Amino acid sequence: MSVEFLGFLAAHDAQEIRGRTTSPVDRGYVRELARVQDEGGFDRVLIGNGSAMADGAQLAAWAAAHTERLGFLIAHRPGFVAPTVFARTIATLDNLSGGRTAVHLITGGSEADQRRDGDWLAKEQRYARTREFAEIVKRVWTERGEVTYTGEHYRVEGVDVDVHPVQQPRPKLYFAGSSPAGIDAGVRVADAFAFYGEPLAQTREQIARIRAAASEAGRTEPLGFTVSVRPIIAPTDEQAWEKAEDIANRIRARVHGGSWDRVRLRSVTDKTQNNEGSERLRRVNASATKLDRAYWTGTSRATNASGISSALVGSPETVAQAVADYTELGVRSFLFKGWDLVEDARDYGRYLLPAIKDVLADRGLTQEREVS
Repeated sequence: MSVEFLGFLAAHDAQEIRGRTTSPVDRGYVRELARVQDEGGFDRVLIGNGSAMADGAQLAAWAAAHTERLGFLIAHRPGFVAPTVFARTIATLDNLSGGRTAVHLITGGSEADQRRDGDWLAKEQRYARTREFAEIVKRVWTERGEVTYTGEHYRVEGVDVDVHPVQQPRPKLYFAGSSPAGIDAGVRVADAFAFYGEPLAQTREQIARIRAAASEAGRTEPLGFTVSVRPIIAPTDEQAWEKAEDIANRIRARVHGGSWDRVRLRSVTDKTQNNEGSERLRRVNASATKLDRAYWTGTSRATNASGISSALVGSPETVAQAVADYTELGVRSFLFKGWDLVEDARDYGRYLLPAIKDVLADRGLTQEREVS
């Protein structure tokens, strides 16, 4: 069994617990953060997407030029760039990076943020558009000769490109979506589903729902699952819990004190969010504070379940055991995002990833580094 480790790449150093001290797009910071994760054993890094954020493909290109093995998972919201143009962009980057690209399709969980970029489609229509977008992109990547496609949202004719990805058969497609419409679209076009970190019981239920939908859709290809969490580690469990409480307190102080930047603050106060993933986290947050071996809702509560916000808390060994518990459910990919991105990524590479590999070996599982 191979388990994939994903990290996170940002254009600057602002996080929930502190304000930005770098420029909005800081070349040195991007280079350092990418190198720390490349050297620390991460397979890929997620590059986020939003109406106020730097362009992910360009960040990936810069980081790829300063790393050796690290892959780049570029989040993309269909609807603003033609699928044929996007296919060429990623194919070009895949060639320049030596086959290190992947795409994370996000359909949009905030009506307000969609409208900032001029998108007024309803959520169900956006999922239908995402499906068409992915179908076209995959064909442009893999087919030689002309591609013609007619759908409700896209129509292209005679597409014949010279640039194709280095990866065979194509870059991997991750997908975010927990609503019925999202699951139906994802099981038809994606290689892997990405979840916000939920307790084991809810994760088991989510995987079962998606597998049932895949079966009903007639899918025969394997489908992967990624769990995204914010590990909080320290030499001992006690120290880790003290650190966790400090992080949550700092988040609450910044939110209530109004010291968050306007972009991050509006993600907490946004009344137009219809993100099923965040709604699922809020239901967990309302039910308990600590669950399973190391799951904690404190940071998710402090951020109103905005984005990746739930934590696994403990020593590297405790958190590694908790991660291994998810592999028993069929999860083979984990995204770890820190609270201080550089320093936490460094600690994850030094302590957490080796501990996970040891636990997997102790449980009779094998672990290999791979980017596919």
